[in-house]
Amino acid sequence: MAMLPVKGIHVVKSNGKIYVYAWRGGPRIKAALGSAEFFQELAEVTTAIKAPDARKISGLIADYRASEDWKRLAPKSRQNWQPFLDSACETFGATSITAFDRPLIRVAIRQWRDRFKHTPRQADMALQALSRVLSFGIAEGRLQANACSGIPRLYRSNRADIIWTQDDIDKLAGHASPEVMWAVRLASLTGLRKSDLLRLSWTHVKPFSIERSTGKSSHQKTAVIPLYRELRELLDQIPKRATTILTNTEGLPWKTGFDASFRPAKLKAGIDHHFHDLRGTAATRMYLAGLTVREIAEMFTWSEDQVERLIKVYVKKDEILLDRIRRIDELEARTKL
Repeated sequence: MAMLPVKGIHVVKSNGKIYVYAWRGGPRIKAALGSAEFFQELAEVTTAIKAPDARKISGLIADYRASEDWKRLAPKSRQNWQPFLDSACETFGATSITAFDRPLIRVAIRQWRDRFKHTPRQADMALQALSRVLSFGIAEGRLQANACSGIPRLYRSNRADIIWTQDDIDKLAGHASPEVMWAVRLASLTGLRKSDLLRLSWTHVKPFSIERSTGKSSHQKTAVIPLYRELRELLDQIPKRATTILTNTEGLPWKTGFDASFRPAKLKAGIDHHFHDLRGTAATRMYLAGLTVREIAEMFTWSEDQVERLIKVYVKKDEILLDRIRRIDELEARTKL
């Protein structure tokens, strides 16, 4: 359908669908674009609301969507959060910002969040989106506290026992192509996300490190992974067949099809791990090698809080204890000399 030149409206395309807003950050127009109903609804909205009221939550949401904070989000995050911000605007838009500094507002927020509880991850994402708006309000001096803080998340996933071990990787190798295994091993050694790995170029390999701006940060942060022995040896094994380090079976950069190759191999190997669990494997490796939380955070462009949470979830207690026992035994052996 051709876009109609309607002055002032904001049009967003997502997953093949078109979403139209009265203005950037304004209310969504639900009627079909270009229809008589569309123009009637647009007229009613613009007549009733000349601009978002800065004293209301609708104004705060509009200001957040127009802010640099919003623009710095990864495109995928903006796409995922749009529907929840629309919903929050419809539910709380007329509510004064000051009301969100009162404890009872948490009840309303939980009730709103529970509209999505049939899919717990979506419910948590809704809460996350609203929380980001409220944090923005605090930074702007318009709120004193984030009413979303302390509201429990619905989704529960304990992945502490399913980081990829070397046995898992070896088992997968019996069912996966070399091209898939290069990606798996590289992820386990670098901690990079799959999207960043598949786009990793040979030009990102420096004399002493791999340096790659990350898609999650909209390429504003750069991961710097030291070229330690095992990582260097893996890179030496991978043939240079394209500008990217990782290629498909035809020797071309991965554009599509990686998951279609990875998932069947994983199922055949009987492995119940996700590809992103390899990030936990990398963090475990770095942590047990003696790197501090701050060092890991700097390497992977994560926050220190993220690393702390990752370590708590992914690093097995037995592995930590065995490492401490080894170091104590080594110290005892040295003191006896």
